[in-house]
Amino acid sequence: MEFRSFEGNAADRPSASSESTGRVLVVGPYMRERRGDADAQAYSHVRDTEARLEEAVGLARAIDLTVVEAVAAPLSQIRPATYLGKGKVEEIAGLIAANEIGIVVMDCALSPIQQRNLEKELKAKVLDRTGLILEIFGRRAKTKEGTLQVELAHLNYQRSRLVRSWTHLERQRGGFGFMGGPGETQIEADRRMIGDRIARLEADLRKVQATRRLHRAGRQRVPYRVVALVGYTNAGKSTLFNRLTRADVQAEDMLFATLDPTLRALTLPHGGKAMLSDTVGFISNLPTQLVAAFRATLEEVLEADIILHVRDISHEDADAQQSDVDKVLRQLGIDTDASARILEVWNKIDRFSPDERENLANIAARRPPEKPCFMVSAETGEGIDALLNAIEERLAAARVTLDLQIDAADGAGVSWLHRNAEILVKELHDGHFDMVVRVDETKRDVVISKYGAVLHPVEY
Repeated sequence: MEFRSFEGNAADRPSASSESTGRVLVVGPYMRERRGDADAQAYSHVRDTEARLEEAVGLARAIDLTVVEAVAAPLSQIRPATYLGKGKVEEIAGLIAANEIGIVVMDCALSPIQQRNLEKELKAKVLDRTGLILEIFGRRAKTKEGTLQVELAHLNYQRSRLVRSWTHLERQRGGFGFMGGPGETQIEADRRMIGDRIARLEADLRKVQATRRLHRAGRQRVPYRVVALVGYTNAGKSTLFNRLTRADVQAEDMLFATLDPTLRALTLPHGGKAMLSDTVGFISNLPTQLVAAFRATLEEVLEADIILHVRDISHEDADAQQSDVDKVLRQLGIDTDASARILEVWNKIDRFSPDERENLANIAARRPPEKPCFMVSAETGEGIDALLNAIEERLAAARVTLDLQIDAADGAGVSWLHRNAEILVKELHDGHFDMVVRVDETKRDVVISKYGAVLHPVEY
């Protein structure tokens, strides 16, 4: 096993505080790559062990856990009972006893039986990757919608783990004398209570989805297109969001700093408007419970006219992170290979030297025209103008430019055009306005019939 200690280096560990919830050992039980492994070949971007372990440490720190040690434990096979082999379990148990560790974070998905057996062998609380991410989401959710989604995911996770650490499951309740029967066991009662709560949460989330559909319908009645930011957690989406919209959304160097979705107006170079949506960050092995629970939020991505895939191009695992994001998008029903509405944004170029940046620009230039990418620094603002121009061009390509003339005294008509079209030219001549407007295809026939508009002769 490979060990990384976080003790003795104040810069590398979180400061002790009243919020700290315990001393933690992070274990990376990663399968050794076998020659000819079909799964490894299918996943072309194999993650670096150190980067995976560092990410797991970052997840633990995100909920104020004090990471004492990080251990990589290469595996040749997964043990059904404890995931790890007996020798590794004993080795880790020794580390726990020597360092007074109370929590073990396993960077993998454990079955309820594996989790229970490990806790028994290690004499410490064991948290797997799914449980850890759910814990982070539970702490970060601020809106009612976010809270509902996290609670739903957490209950589905708990329901499968009611076998763990229960000492009273043999108790039975209900029934009197000889006629009442044995009643229901405690575990059955708990499952029923969780099931009832899940049903209520799902009903509440259906209302949230209905409300979001109404909001989207309202936006579709005005000429506002939607641009959605997606990307791996900590890729710089919120910093880019703030740069593009001059907003003040929380942006920290922390995994899952943003959880609740945010919409802000985006002003395009020629004065047009769009709505920019910041979404929760993706991560490798994102729990399926969260993908399902956050589907209401991620519908903004499904409905978006343009999807900006923000990548931390300076990260050593940038290619693997891209694959993880593409996988989640495909789970949502978006074909990442065929979708022309996805633009890649290579963020954090300020971290490269001039020579490295030139090499990166050459790589970007060799990409096919249908798969463009834009090199930016959300931190410094470099490359933002080119990105905004590309967004405007993509949005304009799906709209129609029309010429029309309207009486200057027709205040209601002029007002309708301002609400429902993008005004490119508006000139007053002899009591009427000569206008060039850009409208969505859905409003094309209305503007033509109502104002006698004609197609603009050249692309404006």
